[in-house]
Amino acid sequence: MSRAWIAFRSVVYASLFLVAWGWPALMCRALDKDIPLVVPEDLSMAGIVLAAVGAALAFTTIGFFIVDGFGTPAVFDPPTRFVPHGPFRFVRNPMYIGGLTLLVGWSLYLKSIAMVLFSAGAFLLVHAFVVFVEEPGLRKRFGREYEDFLRVVPRWIPRLTPSPLSK
Repeated sequence: MSRAWIAFRSVVYASLFLVAWGWPALMCRALDKDIPLVVPEDLSMAGIVLAAVGAALAFTTIGFFIVDGFGTPAVFDPPTRFVPHGPFRFVRNPMYIGGLTLLVGWSLYLKSIAMVLFSAGAFLLVHAFVVFVEEPGLRKRFGREYEDFLRVVPRWIPRLTPSPLSK
């Protein structure tokens, strides 16, 4: 299977993922008027920076999936090779972290407290998915290699140094 075909599918899936999370997040903005909290005006620029960093991290991770893992970020079309390098040297879930950081940044830029709260809820859903679906599936697919990875790379809070498993 060509990497170009994998890259095309990855772009399609990533776009659908952005719509699937971005559209409901935008719909939440209607609730801002009912929430007695506000996002400070001066966080707008920080939101732009967070969104850019989050997008860069997510797309970098997708690139590693395409080039080294021969797969996409979609659960139903995953990498066929284990990828313990790149951003994975520091944290197990850089793509989710990137996507959620993008969402929080967008929320701050739009000054929407409802979107910030939506982002927190999205994190809880992603965490449950990772713990109860994704990690057991990766254990089954990659065995000992993944077990070793679990022991040295944290799930959400990045390591300060690359893992010893990285290339």
